[in-house]
Amino acid sequence: MSVAPNGDPHEKGHASVVFERSPETSSPAGGPDRLFAGYIFDLDGTVYLGDQLLPGSRRLFERLSSLGREVLFLSNNPTRSPEDYAAKLTRLGIPTSAEQVLNTVTTMTSWLVRHHPDATVFPISEEPLKRSLATAGIRMSEDPTQIDFVIASYDRAFDYRKLQIAFDAIRTHGRARLITTNPDRFCPLPGGQGEPDSAAIIGAVEGCTGVRCEQNTGKPDPYMLDAALERLGLTVAECVMVGDRLGTDIRMAIDGGMRSALVLTGDTTLETLQASPPDDHPTWVIERIDHVLPLVIRTGGDDA
Repeated sequence: MSVAPNGDPHEKGHASVVFERSPETSSPAGGPDRLFAGYIFDLDGTVYLGDQLLPGSRRLFERLSSLGREVLFLSNNPTRSPEDYAAKLTRLGIPTSAEQVLNTVTTMTSWLVRHHPDATVFPISEEPLKRSLATAGIRMSEDPTQIDFVIASYDRAFDYRKLQIAFDAIRTHGRARLITTNPDRFCPLPGGQGEPDSAAIIGAVEGCTGVRCEQNTGKPDPYMLDAALERLGLTVAECVMVGDRLGTDIRMAIDGGMRSALVLTGDTTLETLQASPPDDHPTWVIERIDHVLPLVIRTGGDDA
């Protein structure tokens, strides 16, 4: 499975740079010159980093609320539930309900319920995914002779015992398939730091079993985009995707035919963007998240 490319946090100062895919909506300030019915946002590196809102975030969401626009937050991070994310956003000053958050805990659970409701799974994951699977009635087991799917997820307690169970289920007994919540290589942390994400688990299982991961239920897979549009009740043409990663946020939008805005506050640097193929470029490049609003209705200031 291909995984999302990662780079270093971006140094500011490039708001005027625009990489256009659809010239009909360009703005001199580098962002859209129109409003959308729905706005889909990544979280880490886009809205906040760690426990700090990124510049423009609070003001943007206040404005979108006053304009009556639909907002949905997407995250590939399965270490928290939608309720956890909603509580965090609300605590940071962006009032949010759990229904406004869609992450890979939700999409993995819904994918299994829709396509393999009778399967037995072995989740290499943290508790939020396990709780969600249990609530949905998905059977879980550590018995390699019973496992139909090994779920490689973001698990900070991953160890050799879990790898052995996955190996036995896939290789020794030849019955389990490998799937993942998300393909990210690392999760960004404040100060330019990070920690290994699901790609590390995928790589370990693929490396010892020789199989390839068959399904990703996070960005950039179309399943995540379809789930987002279903939640919003809108079409691709009515929405814009805003995120900081070319390989997940922007790739999902491009593949789905949705307009996208890359914000240079997280994973992707301007240098990384300029070195990437044109087919990987977003519709717009913006220095900060509130620049996704048209200039004529955008409020100024550098506060969050």
